[in-house]
Amino acid sequence: MRQKALIVLIALCFVSVVAISQTLAVTAENIDKGVERSIKMLEDIKGGPEVIKKAKGMLVFPAVFKGGIGIGGEYGEGALLIGGKTSGYYSTAAASIGFQLGGQKKTIIIAFMDQAPLDQFLKSKGWKIGADASVAVITLGADGSIDTSKTNKPIVAFALDKKGLMYNLTLEGAKVTKIER
Repeated sequence: MRQKALIVLIALCFVSVVAISQTLAVTAENIDKGVERSIKMLEDIKGGPEVIKKAKGMLVFPAVFKGGIGIGGEYGEGALLIGGKTSGYYSTAAASIGFQLGGQKKTIIIAFMDQAPLDQFLKSKGWKIGADASVAVITLGADGSIDTSKTNKPIVAFALDKKGLMYNLTLEGAKVTKIER
């Protein structure tokens, strides 16, 4: 009986994420404006301009919404920048089970520091963080700067502008899919 209840809860979470995704769908112009603001946020952090300059491509999700009470879901839309120009639009979605309570909005920037993982991403039909690629989540140091010595991984990610309460912060299991805008 518990397994059936868990399956029903997971299904409800998935349906909620899909419903939220339809509600939050935005235009290409709005995504581009959000991406521009997000890149500016990263530029304003000590070490950020170096990451931007070195990155072969950057997947930017200006607003990823996450919420949950035991079972959670998240969704956001963004763009892939290559050479500073939009190469395509993408969504990110994930579901989770575990100790979590609350909601948050965050900006996620995934920087492809090497060409090979960017090429692999571009060839994929759907890309799952943790399964298709390992992504190192970079945090800000005590002085508010990025430790650029930790940006030597092939793919690094930053979560910025966190608001609200959420126990866990992970990108593991998030699925990134190309969308039309």
